[in-house]
Amino acid sequence: MAGKIRKIATEEAFSIPEVARELQKVARAPGDSADLPLVKGIYDAQPGYGDMKFLDGLLDIEGKRLREMDEYGVDIQLLSLTAPGVQMFDADTACELATLANDRLAEVISRHPARFAGLAAFAPQSPKRAAKEMERAIGKLHLNGFIVNSHTNNEYFDDPKFWPILEAAEALDRCIYIHPRAPSEGLKGPLREYGMDSAMWAYGVEVGTHAVRMMASGLFDRFPKLKICIGHMGEAVHFWIWRITFMNSRAQVMRRAPKTQLTMEEYFKRNFVITTSGVEDPLALDYSVRKLGADNVLWAIDYPYQPTAPAVAFMDAAPLSDADKAKVYHRNAERIFHIKPA
Repeated sequence: MAGKIRKIATEEAFSIPEVARELQKVARAPGDSADLPLVKGIYDAQPGYGDMKFLDGLLDIEGKRLREMDEYGVDIQLLSLTAPGVQMFDADTACELATLANDRLAEVISRHPARFAGLAAFAPQSPKRAAKEMERAIGKLHLNGFIVNSHTNNEYFDDPKFWPILEAAEALDRCIYIHPRAPSEGLKGPLREYGMDSAMWAYGVEVGTHAVRMMASGLFDRFPKLKICIGHMGEAVHFWIWRITFMNSRAQVMRRAPKTQLTMEEYFKRNFVITTSGVEDPLALDYSVRKLGADNVLWAIDYPYQPTAPAVAFMDAAPLSDADKAKVYHRNAERIFHIKPA
């Protein structure tokens, strides 16, 4: 491509010390949540991965992160409070910390407006307060969208109790990024061995389940303009979408699923976008662009959990047209997350 192409990475994690301290308390308290191995690893023992301590990377936004962005030509990171966010806390603590994290995020962006954008956290434990924080995050802090870490207390967005959150997102015209966390109680049993309880398998199963529940429930008939983003090359949902669609139509005929206005594939193409975070497979990218269209695929690194260099090399070498590569690298992010074009 002639000239330098803008690079906007769209699933880039951060945290703040106050959230880290509360998660350390969670790590040291009794419990059986499937999130505990990750929480203990990052916020208590901090073993990291190789020589990298993830907590250091999450808390250091303006140091090593920016230097690495400069080194590999990453123009903007879209920052989001890392999983499990505030969703393991009681409602009051969660609301307080979401507000604080959003304030800190806005402050960082104000210091580096050309380098960072941000997704606002909220507390699904209190949907009405969450909606108010969402409105504040967009109207006052000028953040770019929202982040949620899949289920909250084993419940998903198809539950009407969460509809104030969806109403707010649709009214504000801002995308909700559904990021993985460890599986809910109903899913975790067979996933707890062999390292299957996290990014190897369970994370994709968790978010994929959330996405399909939202589509099959008929939720998008009520919220037709709601936009949802899922990462890790779409958590494989679109690889299965033909069968999901076929079997859902059969379930509707048998009255095992609600009658919906559109098919599952039509909802996925209309209401969802995906990112490449943590999946650097050219064949998977090629299929995603062909199946969903280049307008629905966004580039991401998954920093600091994934290294920057191979993520950039992967997209630089991707066998896409110049126009499609520009969409995946930055134009879709500008449109979906309201990031000002360069």
